[in-house]
Amino acid sequence: MLMIPGPTPVPERVLQAMAKHPIGHRSADFSAIFGEVTENLKWLHQTKNDLLILAASGTGAMEAGIINFLSPNDKVLVCTNGKFGERWGEVSEAYGLNTQYVKADWGQPLDPNAIKAALDAGPDIKAVIVTHSETSTGVINDLQTISSYVKAHGALMMADTVTSLGACSVPVDEWNLDVVASGSQKGYMIPPGLGFISVSEKAWEAYKTAKLPKFYLDLGPYRKNTAKNTTPFTPAINLIFAMQSALQMMRNEGLENIFTRHDRLKRATRAAIKAMGMPLYASDDCASPAITAVMPEGLDAEQIRSVMKKKYDIILAGGQDALKGKIFRIGHLGFVSDREVLTAIAALEATVIELGGKTTPGSGVAAAAAVFTQK
Repeated sequence: MLMIPGPTPVPERVLQAMAKHPIGHRSADFSAIFGEVTENLKWLHQTKNDLLILAASGTGAMEAGIINFLSPNDKVLVCTNGKFGERWGEVSEAYGLNTQYVKADWGQPLDPNAIKAALDAGPDIKAVIVTHSETSTGVINDLQTISSYVKAHGALMMADTVTSLGACSVPVDEWNLDVVASGSQKGYMIPPGLGFISVSEKAWEAYKTAKLPKFYLDLGPYRKNTAKNTTPFTPAINLIFAMQSALQMMRNEGLENIFTRHDRLKRATRAAIKAMGMPLYASDDCASPAITAVMPEGLDAEQIRSVMKKKYDIILAGGQDALKGKIFRIGHLGFVSDREVLTAIAALEATVIELGGKTTPGSGVAAAAAVFTQK
């Protein structure tokens, strides 16, 4: 039972779709499927912008987003409050960009006013790079406000939405997001292997003069081919089959229902952890709908994860870097329902008791159930 921020559980019908025999990727049949998937991805992104599909992870999509619209020595503002924000800084530096930073402590949200101040002090900043849902800490950043400051400045707004798209509303057009990257193994409910990137007209204007090196991740050919419902290189055909099925499920559920479900799972998980007497790493006002980070007092987080895996066959995520052994992370995005959260919390209660932690049996389950039974 996967309760991590990715890969996430995959529905049976999606697995069956992925098990189909491959078809020719230059065939009319594949083009029809590819066109359907592209349009449904636009629906999920709430955008009319180009929506491109790469055979890559979310990191590959983010790298493509960074290198296609910038030139060597361009000044970029990387906003970091966790592991993945730091990664985009590493990518920017690797390509010789003049990388500036706005930082917040891990577990805290980015301060939009600090980003605005940096923009005001840097009229030559070409792009701002932000992780929306910081997977390493369970914190969600105020992307809407940040983007409004970026738009007023004139820079490109580049967003990592790897664990937010499909878990909460990311209205790309309404928020004026220029480059939005995500990956298939999160809220999309399929295995790893596909990266998605939406690109605004403003970003395409920047593309015309961008000079960073690129070949496989050059988005120009992807744009031309996507317009014809095809791809410049061999696509991950069976993952496209899976994506078609998963998006059909998502359309049947409806955007608002998807977002409401994830919010309910987040609130139930957090209520359960509080009732068990364990501190949460992120505060309620900046908690991600995709993942809950827990900082157990008096217990080693890695021991908790070990018992959960060995005794209950439930996989939780650990802390990264300085947080290893200090936090564990409960994923609740994608193909997850009330049942999975109740099961995980019940097993977590038993694990904490077995390890000598102090908690009242049934307290977490009762708190989660109270959220799930609210009218």
